[in-house]
Amino acid sequence: MQTLSPTPTRPSLRPLLALPVIVSALGFFVDVYDMLIFSIVRVPSLQSLGLSEADVSRAGTFILNCQQAGLLVGGILWGVLGDKRGRMSVLFGSILTYSITNIACGFVQDINTYAILRFIAGVGLSGEIGAAMVLVSEILPKEIRGYGSSIVAGIGYLGAGVAYLTVEYFNWRTAFWVGGGMGLALLALRVSVFESGLFSRMQTDHRGVGRGNFLHFFSSWPNTIKYLRCVAVGLPTWFIVGILATFANEFGQAMGIPDVVKPGRCVMMVYVGLAGGDLLSGPLSQWLKSRLKAITTLLLFSMTLSAIYLFGGIETAGGIYTVCLLAGFCTGYIAMYLTTVAESYGTNQRNTATTSAPSVVRGLLIPMTLFFQALKPSLGALVAAGLLGVLVYGLAFWSLSQMEETFGKELDFVE
Repeated sequence: MQTLSPTPTRPSLRPLLALPVIVSALGFFVDVYDMLIFSIVRVPSLQSLGLSEADVSRAGTFILNCQQAGLLVGGILWGVLGDKRGRMSVLFGSILTYSITNIACGFVQDINTYAILRFIAGVGLSGEIGAAMVLVSEILPKEIRGYGSSIVAGIGYLGAGVAYLTVEYFNWRTAFWVGGGMGLALLALRVSVFESGLFSRMQTDHRGVGRGNFLHFFSSWPNTIKYLRCVAVGLPTWFIVGILATFANEFGQAMGIPDVVKPGRCVMMVYVGLAGGDLLSGPLSQWLKSRLKAITTLLLFSMTLSAIYLFGGIETAGGIYTVCLLAGFCTGYIAMYLTTVAESYGTNQRNTATTSAPSVVRGLLIPMTLFFQALKPSLGALVAAGLLGVLVYGLAFWSLSQMEETFGKELDFVE
């Protein structure tokens, strides 16, 4: 591990620090909108293409898994690019990719085209949050780093609420066009954002150091375990979003709820909760002076609410929506989770780690949904999801117990 020569932040530059935070938050807002729009319009869009209720479930799972596969591929691609070419190259390239693709999704007429476009959209969507969190973490002083990350995630997750409201007032095709249009409009704001100083100095001071090497994470057993722990801590987020919220209509039927439970509304409620939880997680981490304690606290409540959702005897659709909101709030540790990943790696591998780890988590939704679908016929939707939850939360808590505390850590080093 080599140390980079630090450059103090001049007082005259401090007001400029707000700009990358604001632009990153708006970028993540659009990213969340475009990432969740399929989960929200899954049922009405597939029904409009002539699919039956049974086919909607199967095709919806297939298309969602294609998007998640794209997120996995893109997470590695953009992660490597961000460490080789700079954080800003990712923030420009990723938003351009997913914005154009989401506009194209508004014109689909068949399942295969839909799946291909969601894969490409997933590739683009995976670059946004990792690069944004790395840029904010590297630009802000360590004393306020947690607040900046919290603002980016808190504002960003509100994109799901806007996506849901867009679908409420417009048809699903228009919802895709709105998301793509917002992304293209945001490109103009990104021109004014400056590159990370740590990355720029690394290019000058450490020309010979390897950058953006994804295989570095698997070059030794300690490196592999460290990276897999970073992945495991994020698994509960997509258990909540990709299983409990996305398949909420099936859980509602299994609970015997007479009203139709709308998965789109459940996704929206989870993400509104995530916005509030992430806005809290930064100040909580600063107060506790610990990233790990803040994450553990929220994760304990998230696990409890997941159990209530599945086995708490909920009797109304409104009850499910309420628990989704609360579960989202308690799963709002993403800002501190990604900040911890960023703080765990040197400047030459930071973007690769912070972008790829959450993308691997998203990619792991594929085996999670397959596990759920495989057990559902014999055990029922509730028990199948419960067993999956035990596995997911068990891995997350074990990983947290083994991770290094990074609160207040200097980031001026390379691997």
